[in-house]
Amino acid sequence: MNNSRLVMLAVLGGLIILAIFASLFTVEEHEQAIVFQFGEAQRVENPWGEEANAGLKIKTPFIENVVYLSRRNLEVDLRPVELLAADQERLVVDAFVRYRIVNAIRFYEKLRNERGAQDQLQAIFDSTLRDVLGRVDTPEIISGRRSELMAEIQAVADRVAEAEDLGIDIIDVRIKRADLPQENYQRVFDRMVSQRTLEANLIRAEGVERAREISATAEKEATVIRANAQKQAEIIRGEGDGRRNAIYAAAYEQDPEFFAFYRSMEAYKRGLGNGTTYVLSPDSDFLAYLDDQAGGRR
Repeated sequence: MNNSRLVMLAVLGGLIILAIFASLFTVEEHEQAIVFQFGEAQRVENPWGEEANAGLKIKTPFIENVVYLSRRNLEVDLRPVELLAADQERLVVDAFVRYRIVNAIRFYEKLRNERGAQDQLQAIFDSTLRDVLGRVDTPEIISGRRSELMAEIQAVADRVAEAEDLGIDIIDVRIKRADLPQENYQRVFDRMVSQRTLEANLIRAEGVERAREISATAEKEATVIRANAQKQAEIIRGEGDGRRNAIYAAAYEQDPEFFAFYRSMEAYKRGLGNGTTYVLSPDSDFLAYLDDQAGGRR
């Protein structure tokens, strides 16, 4: 009898211990746990967006079960997508996306796990990449506006995920590679060279035309400046000649004989230089002051 009681107590104790273990579960800091009862979600432990409360948790044993999801930022390396850019060039775009689970219950109901999320995101981004990148030309995708395009792709994909109520938040999108298919390389390269050459020639022609306009304007202004300067010089020269003649006239009126002598000396200074030869008649008035100091006319 005692042995049977001991066995029963041992079994009861084991069941109690098993029930205790079955009612306890641990949630790590990087996890969020969905508690289900008969397949229906009841609550989320340590959910994203709330203050972390990881640690030892309690559930109803044998009735409730737990599904763990990540609380970290998750990454999906998308399969390369081949698309047609606005300039009708084929491109192979390789990208990856980062997301987080912000509503664990909706995530589990729609996607089940990270594999389901990867498949769904691949479908979303196949469509989004073709829609966004299909509106721009190849050079802008390869190098021109890549960061702007990635931001637009992220915004569009995030709206799609929100509309489908997937319980995720897309936090980053990056284009790792956007290349032409191998068979298109040389053709596109030649076309890009041709376009750049045409643009360079156009810019060069505009520069030459502008240079001609500047030269013509400068020449016109220089001609006007020279004409004005010549006009001003003639005016000043005329005023100077007038003043000179007035001074000569005043001097002549004061002493005509001295004025005649001065004018003769000036003529000798200008006309009788070294090695100068004159052939004059003996009675020439030009040499009057050399022949007679009184300077009387012959």
